[in-house]
Amino acid sequence: MPIYHKLGNIPHKRHIQFRKPNGDLYYEQLFGTVGFEGMSTNSYHEHRPTQVKEIRNSYSVAPKISKVNNIHSYRLKGFEVAPEDDFLESRKIVLTNSDCHIALAAPRKSTTDYFYKNTDSDEMLFIHKGSGKLRTIYGNLDFSYGDYLIIPRGIIYKIDFDTEDNRLFIVESKDPIYTPKQYRNWFGQLLEHSPFCERDIRRPEELETYNEKGDFVIKVKKKDEIFDIVYATHPFDVIGYDGFNYPYAFSIHNFEPITGRVHQPPPVHQTFETKSFVICSFVPRLYDYHPLSIPAPYNHSNIDSDEVLYYVDGDFMSRNDVKPGHISLHPAGIPHGPHPGAAERSIGKKETQELAVMIDTFKPLMITETAAAIADNSYYLSWLE
Repeated sequence: MPIYHKLGNIPHKRHIQFRKPNGDLYYEQLFGTVGFEGMSTNSYHEHRPTQVKEIRNSYSVAPKISKVNNIHSYRLKGFEVAPEDDFLESRKIVLTNSDCHIALAAPRKSTTDYFYKNTDSDEMLFIHKGSGKLRTIYGNLDFSYGDYLIIPRGIIYKIDFDTEDNRLFIVESKDPIYTPKQYRNWFGQLLEHSPFCERDIRRPEELETYNEKGDFVIKVKKKDEIFDIVYATHPFDVIGYDGFNYPYAFSIHNFEPITGRVHQPPPVHQTFETKSFVICSFVPRLYDYHPLSIPAPYNHSNIDSDEVLYYVDGDFMSRNDVKPGHISLHPAGIPHGPHPGAAERSIGKKETQELAVMIDTFKPLMITETAAAIADNSYYLSWLE
């Protein structure tokens, strides 16, 4: 997210002496992406951020791929994923390819006895149910229903929930997650026709700084393995930073829909992008206003991408029998469109109250064993007359 941000205390120049009140040096760290060419942040620490005391056990979190075919459409009943106390254990990958993991989670408890760092992927956490605080090395963000939390890879964080009733829709991306380039000028500023602007982006405002030594467990994800690594100092020891690489929040309720006289294609709903997939937001909006418009989407063939829709709330006008928490997968290679009767029902309607998140991937998605266990395998038959 190309917005400069500064929090805490920093020196007036990069890479110069910055001393504590007692005369000792603070420890500078460049936190960068794409080698030295991507977005980066310079942070200043009470202690060296390199002090590892012990590497304990490791375990695999690689998804187990189901043997079901991935040529027909599926509906997954997401709320059938059972809640679990631990945040990491609650994360269940349902769809995957070499570019991303798509997961569901229903964590009951906050992360209290460890920190987490994903070195494989940027993370997008969509908050379907619940509220709380994302606590990170670069400051904290309050979150609630409808928030996207974007956490760049390598950021150390914890997550605190206000209650035990939480539902998350998660995407882990091997490529950085950015705002769509068609919404930005050559300086990176969001343009006037963008469906959101910089005022809608919530940046960290609360920087926790701990000057503590001890045994601090950070669970580090690398190549689909979790490693328990013990650090000698508290990871939240940053006294200040500035740059472009940090976590941020954006509410789906602040996405301003683009509408027209006739039905608009899915790219008008785009919210984030990577090199390998896009994320779109379907929000309450006015329907098309041509006198002969059909507000329901036209039939279309997925030739180059798999389409995933995560249904959040409201009336899903193009579908029959879809409920909050359901996921539809319409794979590349076959056409799809509104369910029988949906196009006819939409004629004359003035608005929709639907709320959904869509992922379009450019490589085929594989269905995991977790997904197969919550799948409606007859969904592909629901277009028959």
